[in-house]
Amino acid sequence: MIRLDVLRLLEQRGKTKYWLYKQMGGMSYQNFNRIATGQTKAIRFETLETLCQVLECTPNDLFVIDLDAPEGN
Repeated sequence: MIRLDVLRLLEQRGKTKYWLYKQMGGMSYQNFNRIATGQTKAIRFETLETLCQVLECTPNDLFVIDLDAPEGN
């Protein structure tokens, strides 16, 4: 299963989830929290682009493949 790994990137950069939420702007906290914790089922390219700009990373850095996780979770 492919999932977002935003919390790890934040930790590496010494930033908080709240800091990222403020940088993202205009997104509901509920949707943001799903993205930040890797629980989202879908994500817009616009959101991916914003995450990459704010975290100064590539899309490849945002994702991790978890081969042990069951599909669909």
